[in-house]
Amino acid sequence: MTAEQLQERTKRFSLQIILFFKALPKSVEAQVIGKQLLRSATSATANYRAACRARSKAEFIAKLSIDVEEADETLLWLELIEESRIGTDPGIELLKKESRELLYIFSASRKSATTSINK
Repeated sequence: MTAEQLQERTKRFSLQIILFFKALPKSVEAQVIGKQLLRSATSATANYRAACRARSKAEFIAKLSIDVEEADETLLWLELIEESRIGTDPGIELLKKESRELLYIFSASRKSATTSINK
């Protein structure tokens, strides 16, 4: 997958999260956790774009580290929404799957970049 393809994939994921958030109940807990979900997913998208514009390998690794954290946090919020039964959207499984895949991609990219910088 190219950097451009991953940028598009993360953008699509953020758009899916936005739509998911809009469909959440208007209860206080749904909105609080939903906003956290919205922030972490869109942050991962923005930070990956920033990583692609990094001026150095160290900056690239730093941005990818943020992506790893944000993808993991996104997965946590999705799990909490599901397990607390705040959201009952059947599409949550696909969102969790995509969040996991992005987490693995960012982690592997960070590991690869870190290995190459240490050689």
